[in-house]
Parts: sequence; structure tokens; C-alpha cells
Amino acid sequence: MSVNCVDAAIELANEHEIPMMLIASRRQIDSEEFGGGYVNNWTTAQFADYVIDHDKKGKVLLARDHGGPWQNTREKEQGLSLRRAMDSAKASYLADLEAGFQVLHIDPSVDIHGQPPVDEVLNRVFELYEYCWSQAQRLGQEVIFEIGTEEQSGSTNSQEELNYTLNAMQQFCTKNRLPQPSFVVIQAGTRVMEKRNVGSFDSPIRVAEEIPAEIQLPKMIEICNRYGIFMKEHNTDYVSDEALQWHPRLGIHAANVAPEFGVAETVALLDVMEQNGCGNLADDFMRLSYGSRKWDKWMIRGTEASDRDRAVIAGHYVFATPECHEIKATAASILRRKGIELEEHLKHQVKRSILRYLTNFRLVTA
Repeated sequence: MSVNCVDAAIELANEHEIPMMLIASRRQIDSEEFGGGYVNNWTTAQFADYVIDHDKKGKVLLARDHGGPWQNTREKEQGLSLRRAMDSAKASYLADLEAGFQVLHIDPSVDIHGQPPVDEVLNRVFELYEYCWSQAQRLGQEVIFEIGTEEQSGSTNSQEELNYTLNAMQQFCTKNRLPQPSFVVIQAGTRVMEKRNVGSFDSPIRVAEEIPAEIQLPKMIEICNRYGIFMKEHNTDYVSDEALQWHPRLGIHAANVAPEFGVAETVALLDVMEQNGCGNLADDFMRLSYGSRKWDKWMIRGTEASDRDRAVIAGHYVFATPECHEIKATAASILRRKGIELEEHLKHQVKRSILRYLTNFRLVTA
């Protein structure tokens, strides 16, 4: 989500000697050909070099999230056809492999021309999967795969859907002598909207015609175990400590978290400026963030969220802009005279947010 988030993850992984995946979507980080991404304006190669250079103990895995057609903003804006979008996705994956990425998420769940049937989506998975594996072999690059065939909805998959997908994947890999994917993304009842998780996983209210997550998920994990594939939960942000503590008990193998850390850094930035005589700079930042309208896709219909809430939600999208750099440089100079190092302070707050997950997942002792 930001340089501070990347640094916080690297430092925690090295300090506690635990493996951690840094998982970049194509909007966050992409190759130079596609204009890089909004996180520090890094290209794929620049991001990979930064992580590899700073990860002294080699604990961080470089991972691609939501790689696939139309997952880059440019591809949507240009209205690319399927073939063009698939070629574009392949070019992005190739840059990942050349940069040293170790985990690739094959995700063709987005289609700007309509929702294709599951078998068509699987065919796109197969094409991208085989391409990435052949390129990894050519480059001598070790790679493991994650697959996902639908966008997160906040509900749960059916057992039939999951079994069908994994069975088709197994048959494809066996037929073509390819390794099985290591992870499959499962609808685990998690979905992020605004600054909360609106999915069914952490809700005390039962969802009509849906099996409760604590009953459904063990059955889904049982299917994953049958195929020798780990279950990955996306959109884990803002789930309560109690619910997070259930993750290892339920046997959930991995979980993705993103905007919560960006929001934690944004809140910390505003708080430290407002509490130390930099209220005008905080106002400038909020105007910049709100004006980006990057909060739009996160809002709940009929929301009562304030303009400040919207600015906080969108904050991490503007960290790399020249205007934000100027605001932070001015604030850093003022805060330094008060004994506060701004970037260290922000990184510390992000670390606290990440540690909530590491402790609840029993990776780090509280």
C-alpha cells in the first residue's frame, strides 16, 4: 500500500523470522510497459529490487495478486478485446517472472464484456497458467501458483463449485504435466467496504440461504486438502480479533490484507499533523485525497460516511503524488523540531496494524 507498509512487512518478517508474502495487484505495481503503479510509482522491476535488497534474511515472498486480463486500469479504459487483454496479462506476468516474483495469482474473474461461464473462465486460467509455467522454466525461475475464478462477494462458495474447479484444475495439470497450484482463493465470507468488513464471516446475523462460515469453511478446507491445495482468504481487513483467532482453528491456510494498512497509515498521518500544529497541512492532504475520488468504489450505497471518512479511505492512493510529497516534507520538518521522525512514526503505526494479524494467527507471540 506504501513504502512504509513494505518496509514494515520486511522488518517484521526479518525480526520475527517468519515468512510473509508481499502481494501486489496490477493497480498497485505493474511493469514499466503498463505505467507502473500507484505504490511509490514503482515498476515491477523497481519494486522487486527494493524488496530483495532490503529483505536481509530472505523471509519475504514476492507475489502477484489479481494478475489477469482487464486487471490493469489501462486495459479497462482502452476497452481491450479478450485476446488483447490476455496478451497484456501475459506481458505483465513475464515482467513478474523476470523480476523474481515467486507467487503468481492467476485471476481471470474480471471481464468488461460480460460474465463468461465457469468453463470459459477455467480455459483462461489454463492458458495463463501454462504460459507462466513455460516462461518460468525458460528463465530458470521457481514459481508457485494461486488460482481464483471469481471476485469476492462477501458470501461463501458452494462446495460443488469448489470441487468442480479443483477437479478441472487437477485434470489439466495432470494432462499437461504441470505442477498443481499451491493456493486457491475461496469466498470465505469476507468483503471490504469503507472501513469495515461487511461479509458474513464476522457477522452475528445469519445470511439467508447461506451456510454459516464456521460450518461451511471446514467443509471447503476439507475439499482443498483432498486436492492438496491450500485455501487462501482474500479481503480479511477489519475482521475482529476474535474472528481472526478462529482462522488457525478452522484451518485457514493463508489470508490477504491490504486497505486496512493503508488506512492505518493515513489516520496516523492526519493525527500526528493535527496534534502538532500542522492542521493546515492535514487539511491540504484531505483535500488532495478526497479530490482523487479513489474512495468511490469502497462506499456502501446510502452511506452516511463523511468527507473526512472518504479522504481517509483514499489516502494511500495519493501518497506517491508530488503534492503529497510536498505536504509530508513540510510536516516532517516541523515535526522533527519536536523530536518526531514522521516516516518512522508512520511505519511504526503500520507495524502495529500488521502485528494484530501475526499475533492472532499465532505467527508471533503477543
